[in-house]
Amino acid sequence: MTESRPSPPGGRIGLALGGGAARGWAHIGVIRALRQQGIEPSIIAGTSVGAIVAAMFCNGRLDAFETWVRSLKRRDVLSYIDVNLGHGGFIQGHRLMAQLDRTLGAVDFADLQRPLGVVATDLYSGQERWLRRGDLASAVRASMALPGLFTPVYRDSEWLADGGLVNPVPISLCHAMGADRVIAVNLSDGLMGRRIPAQPADASAPPGVFDVIATAVNVMQDRITRSRMAGDPPDLLIAPQLAHIDLLELHRADDAIAEGEAAVARLQPAIETFLRD
Repeated sequence: MTESRPSPPGGRIGLALGGGAARGWAHIGVIRALRQQGIEPSIIAGTSVGAIVAAMFCNGRLDAFETWVRSLKRRDVLSYIDVNLGHGGFIQGHRLMAQLDRTLGAVDFADLQRPLGVVATDLYSGQERWLRRGDLASAVRASMALPGLFTPVYRDSEWLADGGLVNPVPISLCHAMGADRVIAVNLSDGLMGRRIPAQPADASAPPGVFDVIATAVNVMQDRITRSRMAGDPPDLLIAPQLAHIDLLELHRADDAIAEGEAAVARLQPAIETFLRD
């Protein structure tokens, strides 16, 4: 990754990385492009896949992680899907998390190079949980536990699920951690109004279960993100256009990362203003 220059004046910069499953690989391109512009975040917060990328970045493992995601092929993605016919969700997530553990390493929040916050949801109370202490891998796993798809995670005497249920783009967490200005990356922009891609021969036949889950997630995250940003807008909003990448197309890292870089490039005037302020 290209060496970054010192952060601009104007206080501590927070970076809020939103959820979006496979679209989240765009965060890698965003981080690279921001650092090339001289923007070095002091505080990171992540939800769902944003938590994964944020954890890799804060642990100094983003380059190794990028190499892995770029190497993924469709058959590799299928090999990580350990189907669960019991309780909690269709996918246990053990195989995927084992790979993430190998890349991330056994690390605690206290060991990280910069402050990190991870968003999860208490499955039974519906309350937002900000995870900032203890084992990092279990926090990340909880943040990405999309109900119905991945099994929830038992941590700190609570069953935790995907943070995108309550805070898809964690601007508020960045502020709570001490950020003076926040850059937010919203992966849900442009998704609404998109037709479910796999159209059956019989137009009256219902879509597949994964298509329904994916579309429901898009609706939910779009509405929650709009509502929360209206009350707590970021200082700079980056919105990669990722409607062409489906929820579980983890093998499309090249496309997602390139769009992350392009999204930053499209904001060049706003970034120049951000750097001056």
